[in-house]
Amino acid sequence: QVQLQESGPGLVKPSQTLSLSCAVSGSSITTSYYSWSWIRQPPGKEVEWMGVIAYDGNTYYNPSLKSRTSISRDTSKNQFYLQLRSVTPEDTAVYYCSRSDGLQVGAVKRDEYDYWGQGTQVTVSS
Repeated sequence: QVQLQESGPGLVKPSQTLSLSCAVSGSSITTSYYSWSWIRQPPGKEVEWMGVIAYDGNTYYNPSLKSRTSISRDTSKNQFYLQLRSVTPEDTAVYYCSRSDGLQVGAVKRDEYDYWGQGTQVTVSS
């Protein structure tokens, strides 16, 4: 059974860096051709795709967030990570990690992914 679990601080101060982890079990993040994405949903707004790291380590980002976003992984821990720099209250959202079979760039529909984490609330506030 594949499971994804997000973790990280629930509260981040403005201008700081938001750092989240996604622990994966039941599937290796290096197995062809799975890809691993970060997606968020701000309160009252649409779902936003943030970026993806493919099985081979290649990364792709939402152009609107690219300058502030980094996605990385630790294959020994079977985890992947999100860093979002210089956060503002506009970055307050529920953050999700997900898996897709094949590379999904920009996908935001739930059925475009085969597994999702439960999501973690991150609030940006001083």
